[in-house]
Amino acid sequence: MNRTHIPGIIAMAAIVVASNILVQFLFGQWLTWGAFTYPLAFLVTDIMNRVYGASAARKVVLAGFAAGVVCSLIGTQIMGEFGPLVTVRIAVASGIAFLTAQLLDVAIFSALRSGAWWRAPLASTLVGSSVDTILFFSIAFAGSLAFIHPATDVAWASEALPVLGVGPMAPLWVSLAIADWSVKILLALAALIPFRAITRRIA
Repeated sequence: MNRTHIPGIIAMAAIVVASNILVQFLFGQWLTWGAFTYPLAFLVTDIMNRVYGASAARKVVLAGFAAGVVCSLIGTQIMGEFGPLVTVRIAVASGIAFLTAQLLDVAIFSALRSGAWWRAPLASTLVGSSVDTILFFSIAFAGSLAFIHPATDVAWASEALPVLGVGPMAPLWVSLAIADWSVKILLALAALIPFRAITRRIA
C-alpha cells in the first residue's frame, strides 16, 4: 500500500464509522446527524482522485466499503428498542448505495478532470449523491422491494404524509430521502472550498 494513500483511507473509514454512529440520532423531524457527516466521503474521494488519481480513489472507496460492512455486522448484533440497530435490509441498501455512488463519483471525476477545477468535483458529487440517495432509501424502505428481507418491518416508512410536512402526500421515506438529498447537495457546494484549499496545498 502506498503510504501517501493512508491519510485518505483513515479519513474515509472515520467518516463511515462516524456516520454509522450518528445515523442513530435524530436532527429535527426528517434528518439524522449522520446526514451531515456522510457526504464528506465524496470530498475525500475527490481529493484522492485529484491528487493521486482514480486508482488511489478506488482504494479509498473500497476501504470505506469495508469499514461500512464491519459497522453493519456490528450493528446487526446490537439490539435497540425496536430490534437490531441495523437490519439486514438497511445493511444491504447501505453497502450497494455507497459502493455504486462512490465508484460512479470516481468515474465521472476522471472523465471531467481536465476541465475547470470545480467542474469534476461538483458534477461527480452531485450525481453520486443523487444516486446514493435513490438507491439507499428505495432499497431500504420502498414497499416494492420488501422481498430483499421480508422479516424486516418497514411499514412505518410507508405511512402516507405530506412531503416534508407541506407537500403532496407520499410515503414517509420519500420525505426522508428528499431531506437527506438536500443536505448532500448543499454540502457538495460547500465542499468546493476545502477541496480547492486541500488539493492546492498537497499539490
